[in-house]
Amino acid sequence: MCRSIKTLRPPYADSVTEADMRAAALQYVRKISGFRQLAAHNAEAFDKAVEAIAAATGELLDSLEVRGGAAR
Repeated sequence: MCRSIKTLRPPYADSVTEADMRAAALQYVRKISGFRQLAAHNAEAFDKAVEAIAAATGELLDSLEVRGGAAR
């Protein structure tokens, strides 16, 4: 699932931006919802899910400890 989402932690990524996290969240939500393009009546729910997942991704990366240093 979501094979095109890249790993966002060291040593796989030197730096991770908010845009990187949002792009991964967007790919994830598209995959699990089955929608690539949304009808207007689903846009709010879709955007809310993307933002929540991007925030959770940031929290996860901030909390991870990678041998030899912090993850982010």
